[in-house]
Amino acid sequence: MALSWEVIGIIGLVTDMVKLEPYTNEWKNEFEKEKEGLSTLLNDFKVDIQHVGSTSIEGCCAKPIIDILIGIESLDFSEKLIALFLEHGYIYKFNVPGEIYFKKQCDGLTTHHIHIAPIQGQVWKNQILFRDYLRLHPEKLQEYMELKQDLAIQYPDERDRYSKEKEDFILQILFDAENEVIRKRPKKEI
Repeated sequence: MALSWEVIGIIGLVTDMVKLEPYTNEWKNEFEKEKEGLSTLLNDFKVDIQHVGSTSIEGCCAKPIIDILIGIESLDFSEKLIALFLEHGYIYKFNVPGEIYFKKQCDGLTTHHIHIAPIQGQVWKNQILFRDYLRLHPEKLQEYMELKQDLAIQYPDERDRYSKEKEDFILQILFDAENEVIRKRPKKEI
């Protein structure tokens, strides 16, 4: 699944580099193209493929790398999934509790991050909750973008440090989002 030449410039970033780009609808288009290929690749599995991360949030500046979350029933098929993705040119990064992680590259640039997680697991829930909360709360999205921009200036060549410095904000958003979900649940009658 090679990328076409017109994609170069829309997505892709050198490993460890932090460079934010203004939101573009092209990110959504690139997600849809990759989703189509992944759906074919995973046609033997029951999956839910979601666009997550900053490129999935309209108006959000982001590193031009498409984050894709693949929800699967369980990770019992980890070895089969890893072999399948490797066979199709993805780069296996790691397998941590609750997630298998790959990246896709083209001409030395990372273009996609692929996260595979159980659909009822915490990785799945957190990714979806974070995305959806920021889509619904423009004031929090603005705070997040300001934080990202400040950190990108401080750590232009240290992506791990950039990510680490966002953790407290992300945890607070997840806490707020979970509380909002709880408040919206119908109250049970006694």
